[in-house]
Amino acid sequence: MSINNGGPWWVAPSKSGLGRNITLRSAVVLSLVTGVIGGTFGAASSGSLFGHSVNLVKSTSTIERPVGSVAEIAQRVLPSVVSIEARSSDGGSTGSGFVIDSSGYILTNNHVIASSVTSGGDITVRLNDGSAYDAKVVGRDSSYDLAVLKIIGASLKALQFGDSEKVAVGDSVIAIGSPLGLSGTVTLGIISAKDRAVTAGESSEENSFINALQTDAAINPGNSGGPLVDATGAVIGVNSAIASLGSNFSSQAGSIGLGFAIPINQARKTADQLIKNGKATYPVMGISVDMNYSGEGALIAKTANAVLRGGPAAKAGMKSGDIITEIEGRSITSPEELIVAIRAQNVGDSIKVTYKRGAISKTVTLVLTASK
Repeated sequence: MSINNGGPWWVAPSKSGLGRNITLRSAVVLSLVTGVIGGTFGAASSGSLFGHSVNLVKSTSTIERPVGSVAEIAQRVLPSVVSIEARSSDGGSTGSGFVIDSSGYILTNNHVIASSVTSGGDITVRLNDGSAYDAKVVGRDSSYDLAVLKIIGASLKALQFGDSEKVAVGDSVIAIGSPLGLSGTVTLGIISAKDRAVTAGESSEENSFINALQTDAAINPGNSGGPLVDATGAVIGVNSAIASLGSNFSSQAGSIGLGFAIPINQARKTADQLIKNGKATYPVMGISVDMNYSGEGALIAKTANAVLRGGPAAKAGMKSGDIITEIEGRSITSPEELIVAIRAQNVGDSIKVTYKRGAISKTVTLVLTASK
């Protein structure tokens, strides 16, 4: 759900993004069209087929799976990817996650487990080998849509972190997770775009703002929280949302080749904070933005308290009614783009902000502070 009054160009999956309302009872209908012919070929190595004599030759060749191939990467990464079952008062949800520390810490999306946490439900983590463990929530943050779980007693291997800043459009990527409860599913694609401003959530209080990596690797309900890995097998993103053309009868739509992942650099910072403090903070300018503004840029709301007294923007001389057009050279065309551009920074960062006041354009430097 977007809080842009005009509505987003994409539709967030119902209630909980990709991880909600998908239970283990979900039916997957497969069309089996090879039964008869398969039976004809499967039993014999020679004989008659449709009146003709045939001799079937058995191949003894081996399939090469060199280091860096999709198959080799999948075999290496899969043991560190988990399925998550989060039970709640309204039934629960399933999603994905991955091991970030061999002592039992697992990273996933907040929306996968949020309903279970608020209703006092149980969370189960299932490893790739089928073994299941009870999980506790170490910390979660709806602003970045991330959560850290912990399990005890399993022998785990953590995935390697990549550098999402170095990702380029066109790079090959692999998405791994449990779409529709089908654990260990691997799909292949590329990075389609970077720095996509994506919002999702049930209300303005629960909205997540993602400075996302866009990929055409197939991502479906249940993939939420699973890793997006690069051609070396290193994690570069956390699969979190999909664009949709709509859905019927409240059912969740599937992949149309527009998937979005939280960059791992951001996810790693948030995960560290959740493990150390049980909660996370994000950088702010100390302003309120008019989310209904439809012009170019982001409008500081025309209200009395829109600019926090003593905050970064106030110290830089910014005022209610100013229109922000650039952050650190990045063009800002909407309120959502401003929010994700700020949240992609760090608390304490000094940034350049360009804004318009009437016909005059100004650039100021301010230091971001932590959210309260």
